[in-house]
Amino acid sequence: MVKVDALSYATRLLHPRNVVIVTCAGMDGRPNAITLAWVTPTSFNPPMVALSIAPQRYSHRLIEETGEFVVNVPTVELMDQAYLIGSVSGRDTDKLKLTGLTLLPAKTVKPPIVKECIAHLECKTVNKVVTGDHDLFIGVVLAAYVDEDVFKDRLLNPTKAKTLLHYGLDAFTTISGEVLKPRRRSKWF
Repeated sequence: MVKVDALSYATRLLHPRNVVIVTCAGMDGRPNAITLAWVTPTSFNPPMVALSIAPQRYSHRLIEETGEFVVNVPTVELMDQAYLIGSVSGRDTDKLKLTGLTLLPAKTVKPPIVKECIAHLECKTVNKVVTGDHDLFIGVVLAAYVDEDVFKDRLLNPTKAKTLLHYGLDAFTTISGEVLKPRRRSKWF
């Protein structure tokens, strides 16, 4: 097998990756969200996760201001909404309102949860690390909960919870391997 140079696409060699919708809020309490695939668990005890976000993103500023965020786990049915959230800045647009997603109060932090998502991890930032052109926000999980019907034996059931995976660019998939493309933004504008 011949190997080809892929340095300029090195991060894509680690895809597909789970897509999450991270909700956050500024000091004024106005909610915002960002769609991410660069999220990873970092510790069992205490449970911790890390988010990789570019400093120019509006959500980066909000998480930096308040130190709180919620990781919401969407299913493939929310692909269009996740794509919109990841394609439009919340600085000037209430993208959560555009998507029609339902926001509910979180249990321990100020940013809301997204009701339509199957799982939620409420987090408090404990560290921020600069890593090249992105910053890593490391958060301790204060509360975590999941829809009962998709969680069995301490695992998400992939036949009931078709989590959304990101290939790269605007390509998504599920564990089935089918390549999916979101509808274009014109649906909302």
